[in-house]
Amino acid sequence: MKTYPLTSLNIEEATKKQFSLIDEITKVFKGSDILTRGDLGVISGLNQPKTTNKVEKVLGNFFDAEAAMLVRGAGTMAIRMALHATMKIGDTLLVHDAPIYPTTKVSIDTMGLKTVEADFNNLEILQETLQNRDIDGVLIQITRQKPNDSYDAKEVIESIRHYSPNIPIITDDNYAVLKTPEIGSQMGATLACFSTFKLLGPEGIGCIVGNQKAIEKLKKENYSGGLQVQGHEAIDVLRGMIYAPVSLALSARVLEEVKKYLSAGKVKGVKQAYIANAQSKVILVELNEPIASAVLEEAEKLGAAPNPVGAESQYEFVPMFYRLSGTFRAANPDAEKTMIRINPMRAGSETIIRILQQSISAASKPNS
Repeated sequence: MKTYPLTSLNIEEATKKQFSLIDEITKVFKGSDILTRGDLGVISGLNQPKTTNKVEKVLGNFFDAEAAMLVRGAGTMAIRMALHATMKIGDTLLVHDAPIYPTTKVSIDTMGLKTVEADFNNLEILQETLQNRDIDGVLIQITRQKPNDSYDAKEVIESIRHYSPNIPIITDDNYAVLKTPEIGSQMGATLACFSTFKLLGPEGIGCIVGNQKAIEKLKKENYSGGLQVQGHEAIDVLRGMIYAPVSLALSARVLEEVKKYLSAGKVKGVKQAYIANAQSKVILVELNEPIASAVLEEAEKLGAAPNPVGAESQYEFVPMFYRLSGTFRAANPDAEKTMIRINPMRAGSETIIRILQQSISAASKPNS
């Protein structure tokens, strides 16, 4: 199996992201404002907390966008609202020829959208689809939906814009934001969507970045006080995003270290290791024997997290040993018996290798 993981920011590049975000914060906030928990409620003229409005300005500027909006419901709701802002019930949505992320599929079905599939890995097929089918919008997942996905999201967006300059393009940037140089809107998409919970932020807060007209439409529709992201939550979004880039870059470096060690054949029972975006950037470990479920049970006993909270949220610091993602299992059902995925979270390579070695050893024993 060959995988095509997204290129991660290195430590120096991630550090620049941190410094850039701080710089944008100082252009919008007074110093005394930062030393508070922000305000609450629907302020006259804004219909949201002043602090939230300022945070959205910071995020818009940081991502080189016309506007940004924080929403309740994390990345799922951000995508759902972006589809609603740019498409009508019954419209036709172009998607990649791959399993659609389950919660995204619910959003598509809820709107009654018809889907047309094209292989984004092949730009010629993509262009033929755009020329021969009536398409009202496009959804692009930045991270991988299948193990062999190799498409460059920016090239896909540029190809779509060449044939359909004004078509709405929504990107699902979950698990890619602040790991890679640009988000979808910076690549030319209409709206980029992601969860801030995956960036060390508060639970349940999503973000939409990009076209001002679409975002203004959403803000007018979501005027209820209960739908507003409160000031303290918005401040926590910024706090998380400040530290996320370097943390994620460290995790990417650990992945490379673990892959190098495993690929050298230094762990008995491991056939091969691959780095992949599935959906977060992880290492896929292929075992010699179909003992994946037993290895995961043993790893949990040794301190590894058995399941995600938000996949790289502020609560996750021990490494996660977990089954393959739903979209990867759908693409290759048999792999579940011989493969596991490992997300380093905040752990070092030594910890991950130790847990893996001991887990395989325990799972390989008779009657284990």
